[in-house]
Formats: sequence, structure tokens, C-alpha cells
Amino acid sequence: MKPPTDLGHWWKTFHDPVLDRLIDEAVAGNLDVSAAAARIREARATRLVAVGGLFPVVYGDASAIETKLPGKGAAPPAWLFRAGFDASWELDLFGGQRRAVEAATRGVEAADAGLRATLLTLIGDVNTNYIEMRGAEARISLASQTAASQRQTAGLTKSMFEAGSSSELDLANATALAASTEAVVPQLEQSRALSIHRLGILLGREPGALLARLRRGAPLPQPHDRLRPGLPADLLSRRPDIAMAERQLAQATARIGVADAALYPSVSLTGSIATSASRIGDLGKGFTIGWSWGPSLTVPIFAGGQLVAAVDVAGAQRDETRLALQSLVLTAMEEVENSLVLLSQERIRMHQLGKSAGSYRQADQLSKKLWQAGAVAFLSVLDAERSLYSAEDALIQSRILISIDAIALAKALGGGWDDPVDVDHPLVLDANTGPHLVEAQ
Repeated sequence: MKPPTDLGHWWKTFHDPVLDRLIDEAVAGNLDVSAAAARIREARATRLVAVGGLFPVVYGDASAIETKLPGKGAAPPAWLFRAGFDASWELDLFGGQRRAVEAATRGVEAADAGLRATLLTLIGDVNTNYIEMRGAEARISLASQTAASQRQTAGLTKSMFEAGSSSELDLANATALAASTEAVVPQLEQSRALSIHRLGILLGREPGALLARLRRGAPLPQPHDRLRPGLPADLLSRRPDIAMAERQLAQATARIGVADAALYPSVSLTGSIATSASRIGDLGKGFTIGWSWGPSLTVPIFAGGQLVAAVDVAGAQRDETRLALQSLVLTAMEEVENSLVLLSQERIRMHQLGKSAGSYRQADQLSKKLWQAGAVAFLSVLDAERSLYSAEDALIQSRILISIDAIALAKALGGGWDDPVDVDHPLVLDANTGPHLVEAQ
């Protein structure tokens, strides 16, 4: 059995180096990817904040206060200097802080999966718009060639009309058919331009950035290898949106523990040490140093039902994420099955359209010969030309659909970008953003 195509680089089955370069540039420049990378940095920083709650907090303070007693003949003003440290540490007896760290960790994992989901969507969109652009070019080429052939037929009809061997009706029909075919080209040019504009945006650039670069003449890409769905477990492990939903479920479950821990007492260890004196030189001497330390207990007695309700809220949110995950799994399975059916049936359709186009091509050639010999009416020539163009255009559209269905199958199977993506470096490096002393006016 032939092994399945690498889903990490599935678009290479099209064997189109231009498409490969566009995808590389899109991964590097797409704005949605950059936003997803920023969300990963945010989630990592949020986790560090949660981890910090497991450790003691120490603050330092210093003061210099001038005092003067009221009254007539009172003592002169005196200074009081003080310096010290205050520390506190909340013991995580009931696991609230640990569950908060767990929730933050699952948030990081969900953000990682979110980046992969964004990449999957991006690569699918680049492929789809590129296929639609090349498909529009193929249809433009066919319409132009067909219109040129129909113009030749109209020219021959005109010569025969001038010679008296053809009617004015035949000339009008031939001219109208050529003009009708030519009228298709502007609409296809619009589709081509819109696809190029969309590709520019997907690459993080202006809409017209690729107009000069994406020249005409390249063939319509077709998948050369078939993707295999594999086992359902493979689907669940590859789909980044499912992975993100599963991590969000784990995060919501951990938040229940955070809310539940708030129902129980909290114990903290607090302490302080300070030195105070009326002269700076006395600071730090034994007789100026004072300290205190000891545990403190906080017991929730009455909070109007808020703490219990918070647990219920977290539980309901957990149920919501669980149902969302189940729905997403079913949808993913449906997308795979639908893509397989669409792709297989479109291949059958394309095969039949190919035979139809070949037969119409023979009919077109034969009708022209018989018409020139006077054996059939000119209407047979027009019908043959019209039918041939419709069959060949339908064949091109079927080839486009096969490529698009292959893209949809790759996305449904979770095919995306498996290479590393830089998420550690922000796009903007802020400078001179720290605290500033207020300048005198």
C-alpha cells in the first residue's frame, strides 16, 4: 500500500514552485499568524504571573518624615527615618494557586494549537486563491482561443455571404457567437484580479503587490498524490482546532479547582523587619531594629453565595467547552467524509467531461467539413462550436474543483505547517517606555 502523503507539506503534491514560495512568504508575513504568535507570548506571560503566586512576596520601603509638635514653646521640628522589608506568603493548602498555574499552562497549550489552526487556515486559503487564479487564467485562454476560432468562422461566413453562398442570418449568428464568447473574458479577468488581491493580503502586503509577479502562462496545478484519511485517532491528533478545544476544556476544568479552593480558609505567613531612628546614622543599630512575624488565617464565613456561585459558573463553562469539543469532533469527521465524496465523484465527473469534450471536438471538425461541402446547415456548425466550448470550459472547471476539493480534504485531515514558527520576538520593540520623572515646567 502506498504510504499517505506528508500532511505537514501537503501542498507540495501540486508540484508548483511558485505556490511553494507564496506559502513560505505567507507564513512569514501574514498578520493573523503574527497575532496568534502574540497570543502565545501573552499566554506564557500569564502563566508566569500565576506561577509567581506560589512564592513569597517581599517589599522594601523607606521614609523620612519631619514632625513638629503644636503649642507655644514646643520643641523644634524633628526627623524620623525608617527603612525596612515586608514579606507575605500565602500557603497553597487547598491547591487554588496550583490549579491556577494548571489553567494558565493549558492556556499556553491552547494558544500553541491556535497558532497551528491559523496556519492551517492560511495555507488552505493561499492554495485555494492560487488555484482559482490559475483556473481563471486557463478559462481566459480557452475563451480567447475559442473566440478567435469563432471569428475565423465568422470571417469565412462573411466571404461566403459576399459570394452569395451563405445567408445574412448565418453571418449574424456567427458574429454573435464570437462576441458572446469574448464577453466571458472580462468577467474571468475580474476573478483573476480578485484572487491576486486576496493573495497579497494573505501575504501581509498590499492587494496589488503580486500583480506583476504572478504572470500568466503557468498551468493549472493538479494534485499528483492522493491524501489518505487514516484512522479516526489520527484525525483527532492532527486537527489543531480539536487540540485547541481539548486544551480549553482542560483549562476550564482547572478553573473549577481555582473557584472551589476559594471556599476554604487561606493561611498566610507575614513578617516585617524595620529600623527607625531620628538620625540616619543610627539606622541599622540594634536598638533601632524591630521585627514581627506570624501566621494569619482568613475564613470565608458569608459572601452572599458569591463563592458557591463562582464554582457553578466555572462548572457551566466547563460543560460548554466540553460540548464545543464534541461538536467539533463530529464536524471534523463530517468534513473528511464530505471531502472524500466530493473529490472521488469529481474525478469521475472530470473523466466523463474529458470524453465529452473529445467527442464534441470531433463533431466540431466534422460539422465544418460537411458545412463547407454543403451537406449540413450552418446552424450545425454554430451548435458544434457552442457545445465544444461549453464542454471544454466545464472540463477546466472540473479540474479546478478537483484541486479545491483536494485542498479541502487536506484541511479536514489537519494538514498544515509543521515547521517551527518564531513566536519569541515581538514585532514592535518598545523603547523608552519606563517610568519618567516629571520635568519642571
